[in-house]
Amino acid sequence: MSEIDLLRRIARKARAAGRGLLLGIGDDCAIFRSRGASEDLLFTTDMMLEDVHFRRGTHPPETVGWKALARGLSDIAAMGGQPRFCLLSLAVPRWAGQDWIDAFYKGFLALARKTSTPLVGGDLARAERMSCDVVVCGAVPPGKALRRDGARPGDGIYVTGPLGGAALGLETHSGAAWKKHSKPEPRLDFGLRLRGRATAAIDLSDGLSLDLHRLCLASRCAAVLDGEIPVFPGATLAQALHGGEDYELLFTARTAVKGAIRIGAIKKGRPGLVEFEGKPLEPSGYDHFTRAI
Repeated sequence: MSEIDLLRRIARKARAAGRGLLLGIGDDCAIFRSRGASEDLLFTTDMMLEDVHFRRGTHPPETVGWKALARGLSDIAAMGGQPRFCLLSLAVPRWAGQDWIDAFYKGFLALARKTSTPLVGGDLARAERMSCDVVVCGAVPPGKALRRDGARPGDGIYVTGPLGGAALGLETHSGAAWKKHSKPEPRLDFGLRLRGRATAAIDLSDGLSLDLHRLCLASRCAAVLDGEIPVFPGATLAQALHGGEDYELLFTARTAVKGAIRIGAIKKGRPGLVEFEGKPLEPSGYDHFTRAI
């Protein structure tokens, strides 16, 4: 069972509804609006797991902390939001001493200060392996959140930067690619620019092939990649198509957006279908439930 299949099953069972809830399971963030509010609130949560998202032998604790927050902030960026606050629940194994924990929080709080995302609470526990869960709350003007389900035939498909750098960094542990992998920069400013311009958006956390497939499923349309894929220097085309954790934004729009790179177009067709070089592109980015760790 894939992650998409499992999420669908959970969503059917949860049947999320309630006063003020505008959007539940299935996008980068849930959207909530209280009566009379001047903004919509965005909520997202992301886990960071030892030996899944990082390895203690290769990833310094400061970068682990930074990346733990960056993942959630990238979801806020994909919805066109501004961060308001975050919560962090951290499970600490016995190998992680005070120095490791201090360095982890140093990285986490450095990004929190840089992005005006104060840490306001959370939880602490002991565990066999390090793990954490980060909740980020963001906000957008009422009705202005970017969603995955708004793409329509004729829209262009764009990305905010070169792809494959994080996958290359994980492989080489060196240079600019390693920085791309270990200390990603959430595209919050670009997300703000896309309000009112993008018809749909998603952050590239699991790879272009899989995340574009998800956007097309949500929008009930197909896509063709007919432009040149921007590849991070030194990365392969396969890493650009399927490598995860680039945390660039993938979006659709009726007209070009300055600073973004056009890579294709939305078209009518089987929902979720993505074509590349005249053939269907298999959505083979990172999926926790179909790939071995």
